Amino acid sequence: MAEIAEKPTEGAVGTGLRLGRLLGERDLRVLASVLPFLLEFRFRVAISVTLLLVSTGTSLLVPWLLKLIVDHLDTAQMGSVLTVPIALLLAYGFARFGITVFGELRNALFGTVTVRAMRRVSLKVLAHLHGLDLEYHLSRRTGGVSRDLDRGVNGITELMRILVFSIFPTLLQIGGITIILLANYDGAYAAIVGVAAVVYIAFTLRVTEWRTQFIRRSNDANSRANTRAIDSLINYETVKYFGNEALEQDAYDQDLAEWERWRARNRYSLAFLNCGQALFVTVGMLAMMILAARQVVSGDMTLGDLVLINAFSMQVFAPLNALGGVYRQLKRALTDVERMVDILDRRSQVVDAANALPLEHCDARIEFDRVDFAYHAERPILRDVSFVVEPGQKVALVGPSGAGKSTVARLLYRFYDVDGGAVSINGHDVRELKQDSLRAGIGVVPQDAVLFNDTLMHNLRYGRPDATDEDVREAAALAHLDEFIAGLPAGYDTTVGERGLKLSGGEKQRIAIARAILKQPAFMLFDEATSSLDSNTEQAILAALAEVAENRTTVVIAHRLSTVQDADLIIVLDEGAVRERGTHDELLAREGLYAELWAIQQRGGEVEHAA
Repeated sequence: MAEIAEKPTEGAVGTGLRLGRLLGERDLRVLASVLPFLLEFRFRVAISVTLLLVSTGTSLLVPWLLKLIVDHLDTAQMGSVLTVPIALLLAYGFARFGITVFGELRNALFGTVTVRAMRRVSLKVLAHLHGLDLEYHLSRRTGGVSRDLDRGVNGITELMRILVFSIFPTLLQIGGITIILLANYDGAYAAIVGVAAVVYIAFTLRVTEWRTQFIRRSNDANSRANTRAIDSLINYETVKYFGNEALEQDAYDQDLAEWERWRARNRYSLAFLNCGQALFVTVGMLAMMILAARQVVSGDMTLGDLVLINAFSMQVFAPLNALGGVYRQLKRALTDVERMVDILDRRSQVVDAANALPLEHCDARIEFDRVDFAYHAERPILRDVSFVVEPGQKVALVGPSGAGKSTVARLLYRFYDVDGGAVSINGHDVRELKQDSLRAGIGVVPQDAVLFNDTLMHNLRYGRPDATDEDVREAAALAHLDEFIAGLPAGYDTTVGERGLKLSGGEKQRIAIARAILKQPAFMLFDEATSSLDSNTEQAILAALAEVAENRTTVVIAHRLSTVQDADLIIVLDEGAVRERGTHDELLAREGLYAELWAIQQRGGEVEHAA
């Protein structure tokens, strides 16, 4: 993420720091994202805040009890030494014990809020990512997103804790002590507290704003390093094919070196900040104690007042010192969360219309009407593409690589919206249909079948989660997987590895076919469904697919023309436009592009057969 420079605003007052520098627009946006999780547990938060107020009040009572004890022991006669001081000591002990009890009760109650917030925000982000369009997922970096989300979820919890139990009670305690000092002692004490607090806070804000850039840059380097590591592990086989382990490790180490450099700057700047804060705290406490000691010597204050002033000075400056650390934590948490908020703020380019209709689960009529589409404006993919797939028909899309065949499938599935024209199903523009019902009605067998790192049974049942074991076995048999699975020691409980890497390409594709069969969709879409199969298995699966697709609308995207000879209609695409259309025999008789492709593949098939 690019560094965000915080520029000073004009018309600054005093130190020149405004609330806008304390919490910028991005920070306020992040904080606004936290509020819904606090408001979900209003009752628990209210009780926690009440316990906080009681704990703070009790902490202000402790110095007064200590003052009374000291004053009584300083002036008491021997006869009363064993009575009043013991009662005061007991009250003092109970008060200190009460601070701990109220604090623990508060933490226990609020713990549920923070854990539930982590659960809610994690689910919200995952649901949001699932709702984003394909373009986002094609351009994202998995490792970086994973690290950003991990930091963001933890940052949400940290923000809730800081806002409720750090900043608020600290300000409350400083305000309460200042009022007590003004009401009972020389105004100089309150003035010392006020001046020290203003200087301390101004210094903390200025230095922390300067340090924030180091946190952002270290986070950025950390995300890049994590992305590099995840990518190299996902593509383990490719790394091994080219012997590029050292290349990947060097690139990973470069990102880590940058992360280390910014972390070092962060630590050095933190040391400077801590030393400066300690200086202001020490000067403030020293000034209060010198003034109190002089007044005790002059007889204007008792020894107990000196003890009380000392206790109050520690209660003011210790949390004030902690407040500096809290503000650093706040800025770090805000920085950690802002990337996650950026993800949540991203809107999908493909959304349901306000009055979207569900797709009826019945045989479908598919129509492409003068469709234009480009992933990028400067490079058109489809140009004026029109064709109709009647209910029950099998229509094949063929053509050279890059002709736009798979793009047709993506538009039909509405991963993208067309730039011109319309894609319709049963007379409804797909932009008028609910995406979930549209996709529920399409059974897809993709060219590259990616599996979950789980069992074969889980991956097969993914086509219809409520399917019985018998349904799964029937689908596996239709996809000619039953013999393969029977030969595995763990059978259906065999784990396939990440992205199905433990299986061959053909085995993965047969699982994809079985899932599509199990889904029992309204119509079928095969995108190079048999591209990873040997000829014998291909013929067996084509027979199974023909049985599944019988009397069902089917769109087949194919590279091997031999697999679509029986299609009712073959659409030949070239450079994004429809070049030819007709049956297999009609297209061969036309001696055009299809016939040329057929001849090339036939010659390749003869060579393969001879080999």
